[in-house]
Amino acid sequence: MLLASMQGVVFGYRDVPCLVDADIEIYAGEFVAVTGPNGASKTTLLKLLLGLQHPWKGEVFLAARNAAGRKLGIGYVPQQIAAFNGAFPSTVLEFVRSGRFARGSWMRKLRPADRELTEQALRQVGMWALRHRKIGELSGGQKQRICIARALAQEPDLFVLDEPATGMDQDSRLGFYDLMRHQVKEHGRTVVMVTHGLSEAAGYVDRIITLERKEGEGWKCCTTTSCSGHFVPAG
Repeated sequence: MLLASMQGVVFGYRDVPCLVDADIEIYAGEFVAVTGPNGASKTTLLKLLLGLQHPWKGEVFLAARNAAGRKLGIGYVPQQIAAFNGAFPSTVLEFVRSGRFARGSWMRKLRPADRELTEQALRQVGMWALRHRKIGELSGGQKQRICIARALAQEPDLFVLDEPATGMDQDSRLGFYDLMRHQVKEHGRTVVMVTHGLSEAAGYVDRIITLERKEGEGWKCCTTTSCSGHFVPAG
């Protein structure tokens, strides 16, 4: 099933294009890495895909529903989200639990299943032991992990992650890539992840979309590399 795509997308800031003729397709049940040098408009690409920016030209498609016919759930972790105010009054547990309201009313009471999924998400990122800590007491890497845990608690169909491993040590990064691979393989979810650590992540992902450009031109999604060979598009 095609979840998201771009066809001939052109976009820029003021009057200068940064993406030119961007063409990508994202299918349900695959792990896609987006890579390129600094300034390659990778974050812009994600925002366009999610409808947070609107293209000057071309078409952007994002499925409204998942394969089961329910509203498509999206877990988005922007770049440097973990740099939020250190005086943020929430505990780790409260913050991650708030992700359980993403598909329902903010007025409803937490169910046992909500509590179980919150605990599972925190354990998956190694942060359960710090669940009662205030967010402002955490390091940058720990904040990043609880943002990922909140996205996990939402049980999204589509994870969109902008450099999610920033601030993590190598063991934590590899554990994170393995966790995302598990979400794809065991739960049928889809992951789109911007990363600079391609050498580390390459063995976990299905495809690599590389942003490149010729001198004086905008960035293009000119390379889509089949990576691990364990994904076959369907539908």
